[in-house]
Amino acid sequence: MIGRRRGPGYWLLAGFFGLFVLFLYGPTLTILVLSFQGPSGGLTFPMNGVSVHWFKNLFEKQMVGDFAGSLQRSMILGVAVMLVTVAASFSAGLAFRSRFKGSAFIFYLAIASLIVPSILISLGIGLLYRVLGWDAAWYSSAFGAHLTWTLPFGLLIMFAVFNRFDRRYEEAARDLGATSWQTIRFVVIPILLPSLIGVGLFGFTLSYDEFARSLYTSGTFNTLPLEIYGMTTNVTTPVLYALGTVTTGVSFLVIALALVSFTWVRRRRQRHGSDAGKAA
Repeated sequence: MIGRRRGPGYWLLAGFFGLFVLFLYGPTLTILVLSFQGPSGGLTFPMNGVSVHWFKNLFEKQMVGDFAGSLQRSMILGVAVMLVTVAASFSAGLAFRSRFKGSAFIFYLAIASLIVPSILISLGIGLLYRVLGWDAAWYSSAFGAHLTWTLPFGLLIMFAVFNRFDRRYEEAARDLGATSWQTIRFVVIPILLPSLIGVGLFGFTLSYDEFARSLYTSGTFNTLPLEIYGMTTNVTTPVLYALGTVTTGVSFLVIALALVSFTWVRRRRQRHGSDAGKAA
């Protein structure tokens, strides 16, 4: 078989993609390497020894910054936002399958926060809490601010998923005597489980690294993005690179969990399908 001759356009696009990958992952790799400097290492090359000293220092009490506390707050906030985003998006997807009065207005109102700049939403929520005499905090005002970012994406994804969903599965379940709740629990949710996992992980990552909507809503305790920003102006040791390596590792862990979840769901379906075939 004679291969097609690749023209200059192919190599131009390949070179552009290579530069894009280098630009995207080059700084991350640099931070990863520099985070393993020795105790007397600096912020630039050449490296002065190799150790995990700065990772240990990261979890110790420091004069500037609270990495452990900010990481814990961001993780808790991200999980809470993820759960609410999945539940609200799934419920809205079920509700919007049938047209009702005011549905178009509610839909555009729900996704309007994607158009408004994030910093203005954060400022507005912070001012509202101040006018009401409430204290802004990462578990209240920041939680609401993050939902204005994650919920519209969750809604759009679930609307697209339900648009392709075959409702004959539900009709078959009802014909067999299933109640509405049993139909949702044993038919709809298992079929849409990969999409629900995707919405959940997407919501978590959006909340986990959100900076602008946390700026005026997190109160006196920083979330991780705010802590990283503060450390860039105060910390002059490779502990900052260790922090970047750890946060990048968490992001890749989320991706790995998504892949494992999708694989588990696919194999579970295949196993159930083969069991059903044998029973027939």
